[in-house]
Amino acid sequence: MKVAIVGVSGAVGQEFLRVLEERNFPLDELVLFGSSRSAGTEYEFKGQKIKVKELQHNDDFKGVDIALTSAGAGASKEFADTITKYGAVMIDNSSAFRMDDDVPLVVPEVNPDDCKNRPRNIIANPNCTTIQMLVALKPIENLSHITKVHVSTYQSASGAGAAAMDELVEQTKQVANGDPVTVEKFAYQLAMNIIPQVDVFMENGYTKEEMKMYNETKKIMHTDAAVSATCVRIPVMRNHSEAIWVETQEELELADVRAALEAAPGITVVDNPAEKQYPMPLFCEGKDDVFVGRLRKDLTNPKGLTFWCVGDQIKKGAALNAVQIAEHLVANNLL
Repeated sequence: MKVAIVGVSGAVGQEFLRVLEERNFPLDELVLFGSSRSAGTEYEFKGQKIKVKELQHNDDFKGVDIALTSAGAGASKEFADTITKYGAVMIDNSSAFRMDDDVPLVVPEVNPDDCKNRPRNIIANPNCTTIQMLVALKPIENLSHITKVHVSTYQSASGAGAAAMDELVEQTKQVANGDPVTVEKFAYQLAMNIIPQVDVFMENGYTKEEMKMYNETKKIMHTDAAVSATCVRIPVMRNHSEAIWVETQEELELADVRAALEAAPGITVVDNPAEKQYPMPLFCEGKDDVFVGRLRKDLTNPKGLTFWCVGDQIKKGAALNAVQIAEHLVANNLL
């Protein structure tokens, strides 16, 4: 088993390295690729130092079984044919192919069987906010079909990459010291602020991030459920949070929903209001699961439920989900 990481120097690329080692992924050889700036850099994996190769249009992917890619949509589109030319399965973390009809969009806890039909040998990793939400929605969908979803997201700096995280740290220091605040990665200062915009605005008044949640949910869950999202950037380093309202076809008992969530793979329920126990970004960093709490009935609708969930955007929202797709391919002889 030969695995490649493309874009290894980025935040998700670094997480790929950690997750592969943590989960003892069954590989015999690991090759690393990056830009011309990253080429020659060495990273350690299981006690060995591996030198980064420059990503080029050549035969470097010959013999590669799985390529985990996170180098941006432009690079993914440009190099997809080069990466898959000799049979490698490209598991792509960018937005390049997510809505292409001939590319499956997969959350392993939700639609693993979609991995079987991949005519271009590409599997797309969904948007981080979508992954987190659908892991939590799947057990509810199994009880009764979800007809509507409203969601408000509270997204950390990590969603905009390593440079954005660095900027939040620097801005926080600048605010504390009373210095002028440097703003480069976001439309406004993020420290001591929240920004009700993630990605660019579309003609319908929603942002691209919000429309990703709408479109990706339909594709992954094979559902007619509509999603209305408001995505907000908050001054948290890592972990996205979401307040979610769902409407189901049948009225559900809260105890049944709680039991389904507790039994579901990839979910940890933290929900004890009497003891002030609920998921928070501070305590979920680096964790594999999506954490669910504040589960209650929607007071406006007897068929409605509302809950709060938190997930590590770089881990389950990106690297871990991609590695879990790879694990599914290996376990089910789908390579």
